[in-house]
Amino acid sequence: MRRLFGGLGLGAALVLAACGGSDMGAPSTHDTSGARGSLVYSPPLRITGMDAAEFTARLQGSAAGQGLLQVTGAPRCGVLFHYIEYGTVGGAAEPTRASGALMLPTGSDPACTGARPIVLYAHGTSPEKAYNIADITDLSRPGASEGLLIAAMYAAQGFAVVAPNYAGYDTSPLPYHPYLNAEQQSSEMVDALTAARKAMKNLGAGDSGRLFITGYSQGGHVAMATHRALQAAGQTVTASAPMSGPYALAAFADAVYYGNVNLGATLFTPLLSTSYQKAYGNIYGKTTDLYEAAYAEGIETLLPSKMGAAELFRQGKLPQTAVFSSTPPVPSMATITPPTSPADQAALFALGFGTPHLVTNAARLAYLQDAMAHPDGAVPVPTTGAPAAAPGHPMRQALRKNDMRSWTPKRPMLLCGGRADPTVFYGLNTQVMQGYWSAPSPAAAPAGLLNVLDVDSAPGVNDPFAAVKLGFASAKASVAAAGGASAVAQAYHGTLVPPFCNAAARAYFQQVLASGM
Repeated sequence: MRRLFGGLGLGAALVLAACGGSDMGAPSTHDTSGARGSLVYSPPLRITGMDAAEFTARLQGSAAGQGLLQVTGAPRCGVLFHYIEYGTVGGAAEPTRASGALMLPTGSDPACTGARPIVLYAHGTSPEKAYNIADITDLSRPGASEGLLIAAMYAAQGFAVVAPNYAGYDTSPLPYHPYLNAEQQSSEMVDALTAARKAMKNLGAGDSGRLFITGYSQGGHVAMATHRALQAAGQTVTASAPMSGPYALAAFADAVYYGNVNLGATLFTPLLSTSYQKAYGNIYGKTTDLYEAAYAEGIETLLPSKMGAAELFRQGKLPQTAVFSSTPPVPSMATITPPTSPADQAALFALGFGTPHLVTNAARLAYLQDAMAHPDGAVPVPTTGAPAAAPGHPMRQALRKNDMRSWTPKRPMLLCGGRADPTVFYGLNTQVMQGYWSAPSPAAAPAGLLNVLDVDSAPGVNDPFAAVKLGFASAKASVAAAGGASAVAQAYHGTLVPPFCNAAARAYFQQVLASGM
């Protein structure tokens, strides 16, 4: 009885343990304290386990798995997949619990034995409540594909992996998700790590004390925020590799309101607005202050959802792409409703406008008036590169609070992404951070600590990431040959970039380990 079913409670957990799904040999405990970092079930439930040969066979059994093997390489280690539940808090510091994965390498290869380095991984945005990165037994379940990717990329190569599902997902009772709340999400990552280390000790799994932090998309922002939080607390960070994240969050949001609407914005907008409303209480007085009446009722409890994105759109719970009206809020904003330049992105931005649309014209106008009065240093005209010093609009205040342009890393960091990303714009996030941390900026990172990789670029001379760039180019060309430019745009952020940025992150972590930094 290995599969972990959604909505697992204490009774089901005991049944699973009785069927051999938990690790026997250690006394079983149930921590109901709700304390931050507490491990609810110890030892944690084991979902499944595979040795290296079984894992290889599993990957070879599907076209997607074969493609993944080409990027990750053959597993050196077997992997034990554990499900952890831990105490944490929500965006308003309310006590709650959440769940996640603990993946442990096994086998006789020296890379798989003894005290292992830990990869703390933050996943990307999901609209689905049932998201569970720990259960890779059924790849049709939300979270399973990302779980398989990080298992093959890190755990099967000798890293212990800790990957939270986040509060609000899976079995978490929190009725919303604290989306892009840097303080909550970084704290929760530490709570999950604390609980996972308790589980590792209980299971007899060694921890080398070397900690690597990474994550993709939303998880890139979370990973960077976690590095910042641990650094501020004087805790160990060996290196980090945030990937394709919305780091310059305030600049990115300003760009969207100026008309540069990204793919996925109709999902991101309610996740973000609800998160900040719960945390700060002042984003709106009532939901119709922000949303069109057709979508305002029930939107605070819509996401995460029992439905996938396609079903949410089909049922009319959200518009598929139109965030804003095609009618300008005022005549002077006609040129950004939608924008027609740059020409190569005009078609993408135009998808963000139409009828029906999500955000009211009045809300867009109020936001833009504040953006014009208190401009960001990166948008719409690059100046200082820093966030607006004193925005007046409550959403822009919240965005500034959660923007990553507020610190400088003191440990090695790799920023990875793709320059043509239509979902999380590379230039407004990765490149803005690169400029912010480069000399002669007062926030410049120490020489040699910051590395930046655009997987969608040509390899250079003696390029350590040449194989990653060539692999990405080949994968992109295959998608283009099958479905054209539109297929590339749809796949770019969600499926094309992630395996190659993760491959680069793993190589970077292995290099840091080898160097003894």
